[in-house]
Amino acid sequence: MKCLCVYLGGLARPSPRAGLSQPLPPSPGGSSVPGSRCLLLLRAQAGKAPPRAGQGSRTGWNRGSPWAHESESDQGASGGASPVLRHPPPKGFPPGPSPLLGLPPAPCERGGAANSGATGPCPERAQHLTPWRPGHDGSRSVVIGRGETLRLESSATFHTLRIQDGGALVFADQQQPIVLRARYILIQDGGALHIGSPRCPYHSRATISLYGKATEGPEVENYGKKFLGVDRGGTLEVHGRKPRSWTLLDQTLYAGGLLYGSYQSEKRWSSRGLNIRIIDADTAQVVAAARFDTHLLADESRRLREFLATQAPGKVVAAAVGDSAAKSLTLETRLLLKELLHSKHILHLGYRQPWALVGILGGGQFSTTEDRKQYQGTGTTGIAIAGRDFQTYEGISFRVIAFSGWVKGIPHNGFRVQVSKGIILNLVDEVTSWLPGDRIVIASTDYSMHQAEEFNLLPCPECKSNQVKIDGSPLYLHVGEVVDGIDMRAEVGLLTRNILIQGEMEDSCYGQNQCQFFSYDTFGGQIKIQRNFTSVHMAGVELKNMGQQILGSYPVHFHMTGDVDEKGGYESPTYLDNLAIHHCFSRCVAIHGTHGLLVKDTIGYDTLGHCFFLEDGLEQRNTFYHNLGLLTKPGTILPSDRNEATCLAMRSNVYGNYIPIPSTDCMAVSTFWIANPNNNLIENAAAGAQDVGIWYIFHRVPTGQSEGQYPEAQAEFTPLGIFYNNRVHSNFKAGLFIGKGVKTTKASAENPREYLTVDNARFSDNGIGLTLASDGTFPTDEGSSLEVAHSIFVGESNNIGSQGGQNSYWGRGANGEYRTLPRNKTFPIRGFQIYDGPVRLVKCTFRKFTPTVDRYSSAIGFFMKNSWQISPQNNVSQVRMERSVGLKVFFGRSGQWFGDNDNDGDKVSIFHDLDGSVTGYPDTFIGRADNYLLRHPGCLTVPRWNGMICSGKYAQLYIQARRPENLTLSIARATYHSHPLRLQGVNRGVPYQQYQPVVMLEQAYTIHWDGRAPEDVILYPINFNRGDWLHVALCYPKEAVFTIVADIYQRQTGRVHNVKHYLAAPSWPSMLNRTGERLFYFDSALGYLFIVLQAHEARKGHSYCSQRGCERIKIVTHMSSKDSWSCALNPFLENNRRPATQHSMSQRLTVPCSQCGAPQVAITSNPSTKYVRIQIQSVSRADIQNHSKSAFIKINDEIFLFNSRGIFFLVLDACSGAVVSRRHFDTVSAINAASAITDYVQTSLEESSVVLVCSKDGSEMMGSSEMSVFTRLGSAKPIVFHKKGSFAMLGYKGQARPSWIKILNQDANQKAAFLQHYVPLMLREYKCSANSAEF
Repeated sequence: MKCLCVYLGGLARPSPRAGLSQPLPPSPGGSSVPGSRCLLLLRAQAGKAPPRAGQGSRTGWNRGSPWAHESESDQGASGGASPVLRHPPPKGFPPGPSPLLGLPPAPCERGGAANSGATGPCPERAQHLTPWRPGHDGSRSVVIGRGETLRLESSATFHTLRIQDGGALVFADQQQPIVLRARYILIQDGGALHIGSPRCPYHSRATISLYGKATEGPEVENYGKKFLGVDRGGTLEVHGRKPRSWTLLDQTLYAGGLLYGSYQSEKRWSSRGLNIRIIDADTAQVVAAARFDTHLLADESRRLREFLATQAPGKVVAAAVGDSAAKSLTLETRLLLKELLHSKHILHLGYRQPWALVGILGGGQFSTTEDRKQYQGTGTTGIAIAGRDFQTYEGISFRVIAFSGWVKGIPHNGFRVQVSKGIILNLVDEVTSWLPGDRIVIASTDYSMHQAEEFNLLPCPECKSNQVKIDGSPLYLHVGEVVDGIDMRAEVGLLTRNILIQGEMEDSCYGQNQCQFFSYDTFGGQIKIQRNFTSVHMAGVELKNMGQQILGSYPVHFHMTGDVDEKGGYESPTYLDNLAIHHCFSRCVAIHGTHGLLVKDTIGYDTLGHCFFLEDGLEQRNTFYHNLGLLTKPGTILPSDRNEATCLAMRSNVYGNYIPIPSTDCMAVSTFWIANPNNNLIENAAAGAQDVGIWYIFHRVPTGQSEGQYPEAQAEFTPLGIFYNNRVHSNFKAGLFIGKGVKTTKASAENPREYLTVDNARFSDNGIGLTLASDGTFPTDEGSSLEVAHSIFVGESNNIGSQGGQNSYWGRGANGEYRTLPRNKTFPIRGFQIYDGPVRLVKCTFRKFTPTVDRYSSAIGFFMKNSWQISPQNNVSQVRMERSVGLKVFFGRSGQWFGDNDNDGDKVSIFHDLDGSVTGYPDTFIGRADNYLLRHPGCLTVPRWNGMICSGKYAQLYIQARRPENLTLSIARATYHSHPLRLQGVNRGVPYQQYQPVVMLEQAYTIHWDGRAPEDVILYPINFNRGDWLHVALCYPKEAVFTIVADIYQRQTGRVHNVKHYLAAPSWPSMLNRTGERLFYFDSALGYLFIVLQAHEARKGHSYCSQRGCERIKIVTHMSSKDSWSCALNPFLENNRRPATQHSMSQRLTVPCSQCGAPQVAITSNPSTKYVRIQIQSVSRADIQNHSKSAFIKINDEIFLFNSRGIFFLVLDACSGAVVSRRHFDTVSAINAASAITDYVQTSLEESSVVLVCSKDGSEMMGSSEMSVFTRLGSAKPIVFHKKGSFAMLGYKGQARPSWIKILNQDANQKAAFLQHYVPLMLREYKCSANSAEF
C-alpha cells in the first residue's frame, strides 16, 4: 500500500450517450495504482450517496438488496426469467427469510415459542421433525423424500444424499458437533436443507464435508462430482453465527510485533570472547552490537570499557560468552562490569565457561539477571540462559535473552529480543464476536499480496472490545494508520465460522488436475445453484477447500438462475452474507446469468482465478457490499485467469500454431471481475491480486450460454451502477482497470487467439498512480471527459514496506533510507499519468515525488512509448504541489524505460495549466521542449522537465491517409520550417493510416510524406471552436489533379451532409481574399496544395466535433507518376519574413493558492471522520550546535516554531481540533521544571485533549528524573529523559488510551526525535458533545 497511487474522491463522467453523469471509472486503457502497495480509495457514485437502511428513493430501491436499484433502464435489461411458479417449501417450513434490505432480522432466543412473521420458529424445534442418527456407511446412497422431515442429531457418512419430493433435512443445534460427509448432496423438487435460520442462527458446530477423487465414480449431469447442488424447487437455508466479517488495523503491526522488529542472533566458532548487545529499553531496538576477544587479545578489555562508556545510562546490556572470554579479561574490566551491571559471576569467570547476562546499564542491583555453567572439558556443558522482561512506552512487553554454552564440543552463543506476552492487535471495530481458537488473516500493505499472514487467536482477558491477541509473530509490516494523508490500514478478516462446508483433499495433485501447474490437489468441493430454485440464503458459513480447476465448478456458483430477487418473483431476495471462502481452488463466488444477487460481508482469501466473478457479461443488478478479497492467485480455466507460464502452455483452444502473448492475451486475474456495468460495488476491499484489484471488462456481446440475450455493444451504453468507497491495494499490475472487453469470437485464421482472451488491455506499470484514457478514440467516438478531483497522490510514502513475500525490489528511497520499490530501482515514478484525453485534474494534492540518482519521480508524467494521441484539452487546475515534490512534470528522456522517446504520442504530449497552479503562469500549455509546432519566442523552456511553458491557442489536426497507408508524415510550422515533426501514424487494423498532431491555431503548416503522396487524404479540425483556422500546404507531384470536397460527417448515424465542392483559385493571395468561398490553390511549380482549414460550426464541451457532426475536407488526388515528390522550399516564405507569432505570458503568480489541493487533510475509509496532520520535530544539543534543525510543531499547514531551550506543550481539543493551550518549560535553568510540568498536566489540561510535546535540548536538568506524569498522557511507563537528547510525544489526556499515541525518546547519539501522524477527531472514545465545533 505504497503511495504510488491515488485516492479518487468523487469522480464523475458526463455520458454523451446516456445523457447523465456516470460514476467515473477510467475509460478503456485506464488503470490506477499499478503494482501498488498503497491503498486506492475509490469513491465514485451516480447522483446521491446510498440511502440508509430503510430509506427508499424515487428509483425504487429493492427491498432485498441494499443499494441495488431498478430504474427505467433496468426494465427488460436483465435477460432473466419472468416470475415462475416454484415448488412450495416442505410442510411446516417458511418460504425463506424476508429481511429488510437483504439483512436478516435480529436473532431470537433459541427454543422459544414460534415467532411471528415469515421466518417462523427455529427450524430444528419444529414439532413434526423425526430424530435421525443414520451412522456412517460410505456405500449407502440416501434419498430423503415423500414428505420425510428429519432432524440430524449425530454425524453421518453417506455415498450420496438426495433431498427431494418435499423431503427436508434439518441439523439439530446441540453442543455436540455434527459432521455430514457425502460424495454429493443434491436438493431438488421441493427438497430442503436447513441449518439454522435468520432469526435463529445455528450456534453449535456443523460441517458438511464433500469427499471423493476426480478419478472416482461417474459425474452427475449438470453438476459433476463432489458437490452440494440446488436444483429446480430446491431450498438451501444455512445460517450460522454471524461474527464481524472483517475490519481494519487501528495501530501498525510491525514485523515481530515490535517497532524495529524482533531480533535473533546465534553464533558458534566465529564469536570468541565477550559478545555484547545494547538494547533500547523503551523501544526494544538493538542499537549497538560488538564482540571483544578478551580471550586472546589484551587490548580488547580497554576497547570494551570505552564501548560501555559511550552508552547512555538506562540502556539494556546483553552479554554472552562465545568459546572463551576469560584469559585476557583484565581485573579492571571485570570490576567495571560488576559495578555497571551488578554481575555476581564476572569476577570469577573461567576458561571456556558459559556465561550470559541481561541487565540495565547503571541500574540497581535487582536490574540484572545472569546465568553460568561450569566447563567440564567433555564438550557438553549445557546452556547458560539469562532473560528479562521490559516494556515499551506503548505498553508492549518484550523479553531480552542472552545464552552461552557448549553442545557436543561446539560453542553456542546468541541473543533474542522478542515479544513476551503475546501480540495484541488494535482494530477499528468491536470484535467481541471473534473467539479464542478462531483464525484470522491480515492483508499485505506492501506491493506483494504474498505478505498477507494468518494467525490463530489466543485467550485475552485483558483485551478491550476492539482488541485480540494472536499467536506467533508477524514476518512483515502491516500498516494500521493513515500515512501521508492516505488510509493504509490493513484489512483483518475472520476466516472461522461455526458452519463449515469443505472439500476433503488428497496430499498431492493427481490425475488430470493440471498437475503440471499445481503440486497440490485442486479437486475441491463445489456449491451449485440452478435455475428456478425455491429459496437460497447462506449466512455465517465458512467454505474451505472448495472449487475445482474445471469450468463451472466453483465454491459458490449461481448458474443461469435469472432474476433472484423480487423481480424474479422471490419474496425473500437471495443473498450470501458473512461467508469466509478461503484456501479454495477456483474463484470465490461465480455469478452466471444471474441478476439481483446480494453478496455481503464475504471474504475471499487464497483462491485461484478471478474471485468475485460475473461470467457472461449479461449479469446485472447484483450488489457486492462490504466484501474483502485478498491473495487472488492465477488459475487455468480462462485465459484471463492464467499467468505467463500457463498462458504459454495451454494452447489447445487457439487456432493453428498461434503462440499466446501473455501480457495481452492472459495475465488479468482479478479479485473483482465485473463483466457488465449495471452492478453495484460498495465499500469492498480488493487487497491483493496477481494482476488487478477491480476490473470492469465489458463484453461487446454476451458470451457462453448467455449469447444473443442483448444487442451488440449494449454494455457500452449502459450506465455504471453505484461504485462507492472501495479500497484497492497490493495488486501486481493495477488497482482499478476499465478495459474494452474480451474476445467474443472463436479462434480463427483471422484472429487465432482463444475465445474469451483479454482484448485491447493496456496496463500501466508499477509506480504509476493513475492513468485515464478517453471513453473512445477519434473518429469512432464522440469524445469524452474524465475528471479526477479532490485526490491525493504520494510518490514515496512513509510506508517503507518489508523485504520478502515476493517483493522483488529493495533499494534506497528519496530520503536515503532503504524501502521496497515498485518495479525496479530505476523505474520512473509518476503520480498522474496523462494519456489520450481530455482529462481534468482538479483540486488534487501531490507530495513526495523526488528524483534520485537511480530514477525519475514526477508528480505529472506521460504514458511512455506512446504511439497514440494526446489532447490539448487535458487540463489541470487548483492543484497543490507540496514542497516535497522535487519534479512537478517530466516528459521523459531517451534511455531506459523511455526507449527513443520518439513515438507520436511522446512528441505531442501536452496539457493546459488553467490557473497556473503547476507552472505559476495562468492559462498556459506545457509541452515537450523539442515540439516546434507548439513553440513560439514567448515560451519558457524548463530543462528539468524536458518541457516548455507556452501561452497561445492549441488544437488537433486529425489526418487520415490511404493508398498507401504506410507513410511517415512530416509536418512543420512555417515559422519553424527547419524543425518538422515526424509522425509514424497509428494503424489499428483499419484501411487507412492516421496522424494526430497538436497544432497552434491561426498558423501556417506544411505537410510532406516520405514516399509517394497518398491518393486519399481527409483533414479533420479536432477541438476547433467556430472560426478557428489553419493554413495548410500539402506536397504533391506537379502533375497531380485534385477533387476536394468539404462535408459534415455524423458518426453515430453514418450520415454525411452539407457537402460542398472546392474550386481552384488562381493564386494563394486571391484565395485568401475570397474567404466566403470553398477554394484551393495548387502551385504546380512548388508542388504545394494550399487549403484553408476552418471550423464553421459551434462545438460544445469536450466533444471532438460540433453538434452537427465532424467537419472535414476530403482530398482525392490523381497522380500519373509512381515516384515520390519532394517539395523543398517553404511555400509560406512571405510569412517567414515576419517575426514568429508571440503570445505574451501572463504575469507570474506570487501568492500561494490557498484554495488549491485536496480539501481533505486525509482520505480514509470513513469519510465522516476528520483528521489533523501533526508533525513534531525536536532537536538535541548536537543539532543546536550544528544549526542543522529547528524545533517546531506543525498542525496541518500552521507551524509553531520554538526558539528557547526546554520542553514545549501544544494542546488541541480532540473534538474540534482547535489549539486550546501552549506552554514552554525551561528545563535548562529552571529548578522546578519537573514539578511545574506535572502540575500543568494534572490541573491545567482538560479531558479529551490531544497533547503535543516537543523538546529543544530540554533535558539538562531532568537527565536523571523519572517523569511519571506522562503516564497520564498515554505512556505505559514513566519517562526518563536523556541528557543532551531529544523527546517528542503525541499524547492524549482522557479516560481512553487511543491507538495513535506515540513517544520517541532519543539519547544524544541518536537522530533527533521526529513524529508525524494523522490524528482523528471526534472519535466516540473522546466523549465529545454533540455541539463540538468543527476544526
